[in-house]
Amino acid sequence: MGRAGLNRKTALATLTLTLSAEAPDVDVIGRYWGRAFGFEHHRGFTHSFLGVPIDAVVVVAFVYLVWRLRGRKTNNPNLPPRWGLLFFYACLGGLSHILLDFTNNYGVRPFWPFQEKWYSWDLVFIVEPVMLAFLFLGLIVPILSSLIDTEIGARKRGPRGRIAAAMALIGVVLMWGVRDFEHRRAIAALEARTYNGVDPVRVSAYPKWVDPFHWYGVVETPGFFALAPVDTLRSEVDPEGRMEIRYKPEDTPITLAAKNSYAGRAFLDWAKYPITETERLETEDAYIVHFQDLRYVQVPGSFRGDRGRRVLGVGVKVDKNLQILGDVYDTGNGIVIEADRGGK
Repeated sequence: MGRAGLNRKTALATLTLTLSAEAPDVDVIGRYWGRAFGFEHHRGFTHSFLGVPIDAVVVVAFVYLVWRLRGRKTNNPNLPPRWGLLFFYACLGGLSHILLDFTNNYGVRPFWPFQEKWYSWDLVFIVEPVMLAFLFLGLIVPILSSLIDTEIGARKRGPRGRIAAAMALIGVVLMWGVRDFEHRRAIAALEARTYNGVDPVRVSAYPKWVDPFHWYGVVETPGFFALAPVDTLRSEVDPEGRMEIRYKPEDTPITLAAKNSYAGRAFLDWAKYPITETERLETEDAYIVHFQDLRYVQVPGSFRGDRGRRVLGVGVKVDKNLQILGDVYDTGNGIVIEADRGGK
């Protein structure tokens, strides 16, 4: 955004935009108070419309401090900083962060604290290579052009890369447009059929890296969930017979105790398609209730593969007397058990 033209209006624009675009993720410090606390507050206040101007004030204050410490110097002495405009830019940077998080399948809570509802567009995965390629080219092309100009002795005044930056942003928007069109087709295909003779209550389609024509479908019915790949080129659900049925487990005193724990409540507030699985620990006479969101459960043989771990899941350890013993996390490098916060 800075190179597309905003850095021509005021000094320190690029620095302000960069910091403000990253500022909402300061909420990662919540993990200092435990994984469950960090999970509950991730993409909360700092990712909300109310939080954006507060984030912006902090960023602009920091940029002002840096500017003063540098002796009020900027790269272009003829372009002074305009602090009101920089505050507006900082708000734009924060809003761009919310927009990008909204496009993936994790979601955001933009109306927090007035409304806790999560919203997600479900167009791209949390890391999208195509988008990164557009943005990388938007930065690298002007650098290469500058090197060529240096070799031939050409000189250009002022900021570079306006056209490349604008084209990169246009490329991202076009990618969203293509994915939105195919996403709608995937949703329509999922809604158009029955599953084991049962009509769906709700359906969702989640993205694959790079490929906009194949999606991971999640279908909820009154008694079970169906997980199936969707091919929008053929407008077909489960083209290779890989659909998986997950029946909804009945609640037990153990699962109800786990759901009422601090980690359980935080997970259920976020999860769109939650499901539980209870594991009994014979040696300890206790149980672990595993929470999963079917948005992040792999379909056998699908593009996601079998990673052998519960992605973005949590477990709650409960004893036979329904006392919460702690939270259980699969980090990929081993199992971590943390004390339950008891809602405090």
